[in-house]
Amino acid sequence: MSGAGALTIDPAEMEALRHQVGGLRVAVIAARWHTQVMDGLTAGARRFLAEAGIDHDAVTELSAPGSFELPVLASRAAQTHHAVVALGVVIRGGTPHFDYVCSAATDGLVRVSVETGIPVGFGLLTCDTEQQALDRAGLEGSSEDKGYEAAHAAVAAAVAIAQLDG
Repeated sequence: MSGAGALTIDPAEMEALRHQVGGLRVAVIAARWHTQVMDGLTAGARRFLAEAGIDHDAVTELSAPGSFELPVLASRAAQTHHAVVALGVVIRGGTPHFDYVCSAATDGLVRVSVETGIPVGFGLLTCDTEQQALDRAGLEGSSEDKGYEAAHAAVAAAVAIAQLDG
C-alpha cells in the first residue's frame, strides 16, 4: 500500500523548521483537473506552509491548466523562489495518454529541480482510479495527504540547501 513507511514530522522537527524558514519564498503550482482532489492537495500544502511558519506573503500560488504544464511553470517559479510545490493528478484512462503525461510531467519536474538547484516538492498523483486519488488528497476520510507531504519535502530540502550554502 502507498504510504507505508511514509515520513512523519515530529514536533521537534517542525519547531526546528520554523526557526529556519525565515525569508523563504515558496511557489505552489496546482493543476486544475479533478477539482475535488486538487482542492485537498492545495489545502494540505497550505496547511504545511502555515504550520512551518512561512509567511503567507512569501507564498505564490499559481494555477496550471493541467499536470503537463507543471514543469514549465515550476521552471519559471524556480527563478524567483527558494522552493516549488507541484501539485497535480492524472488518472489512468483507456488510452496511453496517462503514460505520456505522467512521464513528461515527472521528468520535467526532476529536470527543473536538478538544473536549477531549487527543490520541487512532488505532489503529482498518478493513480489508476479516482478513488486512489481521493485517498491521497488529504480530504476528510483520506488515508494520506500528499499536498502536505510535497510542501514538507520542498521546504525541508530548501532549508538543507541553505545550510549547505552557509
